[in-house]
Amino acid sequence: MTVSDSPGALPDERRAQMVELLRRRGVVRVNELATELDVSAITVRRDIALLSSQGLIRRVRGGAVLHDGPVAETLAGASETEDSPAPDAADAEEPQVTIGMVVPSLNYYWPDVIRGVREAAASAGARVILRGATYRATDERRHLSRLVEAVGVDGLLVAPTTTGDEGKELVRWLQEADMPMVLIERTAVSGSYHEAMESVVSDHALGAGMAVRHLVELGHRRVGLVTTIPSPTSPHVRRGWRQACEEFGLPLDDTLDVRTVDQFHPDWPKTAESVIDQCVASGTTALLVHSDPEAIDLVERCQERGIRVPGDLAVVTYDDEVAELCDPPLTAVRPPKTAIGRAAFGLLAERLTDPERPTHRMVIEPRLIVRSSSAS
Repeated sequence: MTVSDSPGALPDERRAQMVELLRRRGVVRVNELATELDVSAITVRRDIALLSSQGLIRRVRGGAVLHDGPVAETLAGASETEDSPAPDAADAEEPQVTIGMVVPSLNYYWPDVIRGVREAAASAGARVILRGATYRATDERRHLSRLVEAVGVDGLLVAPTTTGDEGKELVRWLQEADMPMVLIERTAVSGSYHEAMESVVSDHALGAGMAVRHLVELGHRRVGLVTTIPSPTSPHVRRGWRQACEEFGLPLDDTLDVRTVDQFHPDWPKTAESVIDQCVASGTTALLVHSDPEAIDLVERCQERGIRVPGDLAVVTYDDEVAELCDPPLTAVRPPKTAIGRAAFGLLAERLTDPERPTHRMVIEPRLIVRSSSAS
């Protein structure tokens, strides 16, 4: 019976067949194995990852080679035949792992995350194929489908849209993709028991709490919050703000929790002026604003109206992308973006090495950077 005569083999049998093919040929490609073993390319990659973690084969870009020495010979049952072709040297020199990465933007917030992933990948000799989307689930799905089906990556790092009907459908697609992956700055569950998907996130709620504590230490008793409605970070920031306000006994009326459009929306100028009006009318003396562009614009509008920052209104921003460029420079909560990228790649690399390891969810703490907008 040839290898291709026995489709539907059990996993251990399939992996033994894979090693037999490697013994005969020296090097095999993922698509060749998928065809001959009658399984998906994703299943083949998982088998290669497992066999590689056991030291039985060696991964190369697009396939695998059999390790030299007694381990490979014992598993295969015999040494290589004289007519077996040698592994392609060019393949062996290329990165062993190819990772697909899809993020919602290549401009704001995400460049430092990408930098962290690339630094970690370079240290591991891996290749990263990056795709930038537009905060739209359909766009993200298109990029992901191509990376999985056409490019044939070994694993995915993705920051998917998870809300709305299209976001929920994208999450279902990710759950069914049968592909090693780590979610970045997002969380989701899968299966009937709601098992968590592997993820690395910033503790945005903790960061918001840091900002409130800083303002309370400065004597502020009415601390408002401004968040943009479309941002997936806003709910976490709001939760941390509310928890900290409750801890210190600060008021939580509607005038203090303002949910707005972002700075690029045509309604923003009117909304920004309304926020300042509410601060003046309610005696609010401090604001936590997500994110930097909205905070900077609010500060400029306050100055135009003769409202001193921080004398009349202290401002803390969330993200710290361009906060230092403001006049005065903005106190900011800085999420650990580069560390998030490094950690995400590390989790995925460990998953590829050991597909059976328990699911890991990593939470990394942000930092508060104190500047002139909160204390003169």
